[in-house]
Amino acid sequence: MRHRSLFIVTTAVTVGALTLSACGSRDDSSEGGGGGKKTVVIGLDAPLTGDLSALGQGIKNSADLAVKTANKNNEVEGVTFKLESLDDVAQAATGQQNATKLVGNQDVMGVVGPLNSDVGQAMQKVFANDNLVQVSPANTNPEMTQGKDWQTGKKVRGFDTYFRTATTDAIQGPYAAQFMFNEKKLKNVYVIDDKKTYGAGLAATFSTEFKKLGGKVVGTDHINPDDKDFSSVASKVAQANADFVYYGGEYPAGAPLASQIKNAGAKIPTVGGDALFSAEYIKLGKKNSEGDFASSVGAPLETLDTAKKFIADYSAGGYDGAFEAYGGYAYDSTWAIIQAVKAVVEKNDGKLPSDVKDARKQITAAMQDVKFDGVTGTVGFDEYGDTINKQLSLYEVKGGKHVPVKTGVFEG
Repeated sequence: MRHRSLFIVTTAVTVGALTLSACGSRDDSSEGGGGGKKTVVIGLDAPLTGDLSALGQGIKNSADLAVKTANKNNEVEGVTFKLESLDDVAQAATGQQNATKLVGNQDVMGVVGPLNSDVGQAMQKVFANDNLVQVSPANTNPEMTQGKDWQTGKKVRGFDTYFRTATTDAIQGPYAAQFMFNEKKLKNVYVIDDKKTYGAGLAATFSTEFKKLGGKVVGTDHINPDDKDFSSVASKVAQANADFVYYGGEYPAGAPLASQIKNAGAKIPTVGGDALFSAEYIKLGKKNSEGDFASSVGAPLETLDTAKKFIADYSAGGYDGAFEAYGGYAYDSTWAIIQAVKAVVEKNDGKLPSDVKDARKQITAAMQDVKFDGVTGTVGFDEYGDTINKQLSLYEVKGGKHVPVKTGVFEG
């Protein structure tokens, strides 16, 4: 990312990659800004290096495209947007540190991210304490918006600053369960998870629905996602007479796990959630990934008229890597922040409030009413901050690609 010269009258302190200033949104006459425009920074947090970097870079690139589009179209009169991206390496502690940095940057008026639910949980309170709005394109754990007791029907929103454009595991796991039981006619499953917030939660919602349908969980296990040798678990699966495996976790461990299960003699599919829906899963699993399934949020972008311009603009943008599973949601998350800023600017006679805390508070409040036709369909949020778009898709690996086999809304 290119860095621009910033002329700030007040004292500034550099922390990491961010400049913290005592002022609010600053004047900026540099590229895309025009003389006298105010620069509003949108922070972004995702794994930009490490095993999940393909997904993280797709999020970053898509958010960058949204920012560039807003600036090109002069979406908010008098405002230039800038993206400030931080790498959490898929680690909760790093994400929390990044959240503190973003809060400390007085120009940041909203944050996109993160990818991982456990990282998101570590960031939520930091943002809430300073009324800084956060919109995740990928967090799917229901507890983040509906509280610990959401499964009992006692839903409590913990953080008014937290929103997401991705639907939750409360329907993603059950959606896959219904498909495997009702449509694939498979009745026996071996359930494995990586013990992390996302994986364990997803596996639990899948198992509950599968048993409710009449299916049988013939075995359960947990793995360390940092391991590469899963032979002991693979041997257990091979002896369990399972029709398929359900894995709650991410592709860096999911792909070798599924491959080793097949090599152990269990020629059965592995099914998982959106964190398996990546070309990297197929690269890691090679031929052994054939026949495996992954659910993902929303409909396949290539089937949506609303996504055509995004796909074309992303291709023309020369980005390194694909937009991956969350690109459309990252664009929509960024655009939601832009629209919230726009609403506040229009409400305040064409300017953001000069007081940073007030500006952030008003943007958070405005986010609750944001609604527009986005890349992924209708973008808007319910009373918990969850997306109103409840569509899901299932993909099967065929011929070395994820091929959509079902799209719909969970009927529970």
